[in-house]
Amino acid sequence: MKPTLESIKKPIESEMQAFEEHFRDSMKSSVPLLDKITYYIVKRKGKQLRPMFVFLTAGMLGKINESTFRAASLIELLHTATLVHDDVVDDSFERRGFFSINALWKNKIAVLVGDYLLSRGLLLSIDHEEFKLLQIVSNSVRQMSEGELLQIEKARRLDIDEQIYYDIIRQKTATLIAGCCATGAASVKRDEEMIVLMRQIGEDIGMAFQIKDDLFDYESINQTGKPTGIDIQERKMTLPLIYTLQHVSNDVKKRIINIIKNDNTDKKKVAEVLVHVKESGGIAYAEAKMLDYINKALHSLEQIPSSVYKDSFIQLIHFTINRQV
Repeated sequence: MKPTLESIKKPIESEMQAFEEHFRDSMKSSVPLLDKITYYIVKRKGKQLRPMFVFLTAGMLGKINESTFRAASLIELLHTATLVHDDVVDDSFERRGFFSINALWKNKIAVLVGDYLLSRGLLLSIDHEEFKLLQIVSNSVRQMSEGELLQIEKARRLDIDEQIYYDIIRQKTATLIAGCCATGAASVKRDEEMIVLMRQIGEDIGMAFQIKDDLFDYESINQTGKPTGIDIQERKMTLPLIYTLQHVSNDVKKRIINIIKNDNTDKKKVAEVLVHVKESGGIAYAEAKMLDYINKALHSLEQIPSSVYKDSFIQLIHFTINRQV
């Protein structure tokens, strides 16, 4: 029986319930419009994987405390700010099945809300002298921005090779989960080696997480027979596609690139690309790489003593690559 989020949360159930109030308090404002919007943000929260990584890491290494709650709030504040800004940049009107902030309150307000959340994160750290936490999370946000810009730059020329792909997802996605694990460790220990270890474990999990995310675009071939190909329509060079371009004939490669450049809204031609990816072994290759990162994280975790927190942490790792959405 696969672990559910509810069963994984068991050791930190009370902390996760208390976290919602901490997170809401960290966003409080005397401006009624801001309070209305931040209330909306809290109510449409997702799976809460990030705070779970923070609390489980802290539980594995020490005693969960107020600093741990601040670490989880800081991660969520700065991450939520980047999501609000991303929706403006992408002109996206929906996130996780809900209307985005810019869809309900327009771009100007959304940008200002993102700025506000960033400032609240900074103040939460400074007011409690949590400079180590601020350093870790600020570094993650910097790398996320650099990863987005690197992807935009490379997407224009479609010259993303496998190493550049890893560089992009390490910065765009993995660095945030790395930040969760590092801040969780920093909230209970002043052991730099342990913080670095947990950061690396989080990064490896994040790499696998993003590869899994990219695989969703192709797994629909097997599950429903109706490939979506959203990444191809958006000209995103993901690992299954990169592998395929390296292992097909030059004629097929030219055709695939031409479809991505010029016919990426033609569903029939996008479906043709997805079939090439499947038949070339691109999906299997990406799945193998995803498992390599997971196994690396699990191997590193062997250095951590056994506990219920560690058991749940391992279950959460498996959840990230077995999730259906």
